[in-house]
Amino acid sequence: VMPTGTGKTEVALHIMAKSRRGTLIVSPVRDLMYQWHRRIQAGLGYDAGIIGDNVFRLTPVSVTTYDSACIHMHKLGNRFELLIFDECHHLPGGLRREAALMSAAPFRLGLTATLERADGRHRDLDELIGPVVYELAIDDVRGKTLADYEVIRIVVHLSADERQRYDELSRHVREYMMRRRENDPGFTWEDLCKDVGSNPDARAAMRSYRAKMAIEERAEEKLRVLEDLFRLHAGSPCLVFAGSNAMARDISRRFLVPCLLSHCGKRERLDAIQGLAEGRYPVLVANRVLDEGVDLPSVNVAIVVGGGASTRQAKQRLGRVLRRSGNAKAVLYEVVTDDTNEVKRSRTRRANDAYSRTRHRRH
Repeated sequence: VMPTGTGKTEVALHIMAKSRRGTLIVSPVRDLMYQWHRRIQAGLGYDAGIIGDNVFRLTPVSVTTYDSACIHMHKLGNRFELLIFDECHHLPGGLRREAALMSAAPFRLGLTATLERADGRHRDLDELIGPVVYELAIDDVRGKTLADYEVIRIVVHLSADERQRYDELSRHVREYMMRRRENDPGFTWEDLCKDVGSNPDARAAMRSYRAKMAIEERAEEKLRVLEDLFRLHAGSPCLVFAGSNAMARDISRRFLVPCLLSHCGKRERLDAIQGLAEGRYPVLVANRVLDEGVDLPSVNVAIVVGGGASTRQAKQRLGRVLRRSGNAKAVLYEVVTDDTNEVKRSRTRRANDAYSRTRHRRH
């Protein structure tokens, strides 16, 4: 368990070189699979096999994705002695665990910067891979292997019109929940979600909830804060993390900067990342596709304008700006809409050691 940017890939490559065993590297998505392929070729001189993305080329050292590993493990289970699970916190979820259970590999290595899962299934990794054998805290490498950094939380406010609409939608959701609980005191939010498919009132309440979420996440003042921050850090490459595709597109259109979403093709992603590295693009906006794993150029400024309550996601996004570049200090801004549910989500995701010294500002 090592923070982003401290050399997890190098550790794995060293183990592969020392062990000289048939190795299968399993990664969450295709981009990371191809990234591993490039790193193996550069670091070890192997042209690794590829299993996934409509390719099945098997060699003693191969790369694949979790989904492809599940599909093909009945053919791969006895082919490799060493399994390496990249971003191994994904492994216990759903069918992905089958990639470990169906393999006979006696040697296993898991790599992650964020071990814990909200559902507690990270405990299953002891059985699927083995116990944690090494853990490096972010404070141990802050200002050394990683850049020194600060986290600044900026609070913004809804406009009068946004606040009026937000309160109306909140009241609609609240009244629906109260009506249901009059007859069923144990009625929960999960029950509402189950009723959406069959109950028109539940669907209306869910629409109100989503509209409310959109208002808090896409508050107009956030765009003004972004403009100020872009000017403050002019000349420095900047990453912006949105909480939804809609907000990512809003930012992209407003400031004419590239936007990476999950459906973007490999060529488009590589062009955007390379453009940021070369200075062609001063800003790159994404929803979740850059949260983990992808090798990014040296970036010292990141701005979070939305997201869930996951501490894992919070650590991953901070890790995007911690690759050291000289003595430059990294900064992560978190822009939060006051007096909305965003405040609670922000407080929850910052409940970890990496965010312990957050500074607070009001816009």
